[in-house]
Amino acid sequence: MQTHLSPEFAGTAEGAEAEAILRKCVHCGFCTATCPTYQVLGDELDGPRGRIYLIKQVLEGETPTEKTRLHLDRCLTCRNCESTCPSGVQYGYLVDIGRRIVEEKVPRDAASRALRWTLKEGLTSPAFGPAMRVGQAVRGLLPGALKEKVPERRPAKAWPTRTHSRKVLLLDGCVQPSMAPNIDAATARVLDAAGIQAMVAPGSGCCGAVKFHLNDQEGGLAQMRRNVDAWWPLIGRGEVEALVMNASGCGVTVCEYGHHLKHDAAYAERAAKVSSLTRDLSELLPDLVPALEGRVRAPEGVLAYHPPCTLQHGQQLRGGVEAGLRQLGFDVRVAMNESHLCCGSAGTYSVLQPDISHTLRDRKLGHLGALQPSAVISSNIGCITHLQSGTGTPVRHWIEVLDESLAPA
Repeated sequence: MQTHLSPEFAGTAEGAEAEAILRKCVHCGFCTATCPTYQVLGDELDGPRGRIYLIKQVLEGETPTEKTRLHLDRCLTCRNCESTCPSGVQYGYLVDIGRRIVEEKVPRDAASRALRWTLKEGLTSPAFGPAMRVGQAVRGLLPGALKEKVPERRPAKAWPTRTHSRKVLLLDGCVQPSMAPNIDAATARVLDAAGIQAMVAPGSGCCGAVKFHLNDQEGGLAQMRRNVDAWWPLIGRGEVEALVMNASGCGVTVCEYGHHLKHDAAYAERAAKVSSLTRDLSELLPDLVPALEGRVRAPEGVLAYHPPCTLQHGQQLRGGVEAGLRQLGFDVRVAMNESHLCCGSAGTYSVLQPDISHTLRDRKLGHLGALQPSAVISSNIGCITHLQSGTGTPVRHWIEVLDESLAPA
């Protein structure tokens, strides 16, 4: 695609990156066929091709409007289009650039600014944990819209205390430890059973995705730098072999620290190292399966697996969870239709765009329900909470199910 950047963006690092991405796009439209918002709304401007054209117009000097911002806001950033694109267009990076520019040029009203500020500051605040516990204690009294954001409390099981020569780092994130603390504990227990010690570095926290994708990109970058600083003593001394992510939404962000901080001379090299060491938990299954074989008592019934967009499209990891669990005796199946489509969670999207989000959730649950599962499993706290809000079937992280099926050594 031919582009002519306006003087405002010509010669800037951001402009050069956007132009390189735009020039790869041949406007073929393959992405439209796999875009969830286009499937729901049927509007060209609510598909990747249309949004790319809108961003191109802005970079070439046209004045964006609230309508421009609306179409960019409606994007789930699921990156399904990247999996479909034959030209390798890095749409996710482009939409980050476009959103930041449009946010500056088209101010939001006070109510919208207040809601987005509450999300980006509240979800990443130390006060989120106590607030969630209060919400869980009075969950039955909450109105429906709020109740679906507050999962029933499941206490975490004991964290293992053994030490092992093999060590990995887990992310001490923002919402998962408060909403579903047993996911981290189950991860540590399963790794411990396979002879791997899980550690959490003091000072680490939110991966930066919440603020970054709400257009507080500087705030998101500050959180990324904080994590690099927290992890570096262990990484620099070679004490850990990997950063293991059990929330794929966080994982895709940490995998891209090297990209986001590449122009920061103080952090570029270390951020690239952090990204190179980042592994989704499913990538450890080839090591876990041999160590756990014979100890797993898989439950009866079908487990319907929902692969998050951040795993299958953002990290381009497919089939690992299903293959590993099947080797251990679980009956894991993926929906026969639209397993590639987003469930509608997408970070804070379910709050900001509830109608589209619920439409996609119910569509996803319909396909998963056709498998008649005893439970639905996934790899990301956002997907798990969102899907659970629309079904009575248990929705769990796959690592919790594996942990509960392990017989004592």
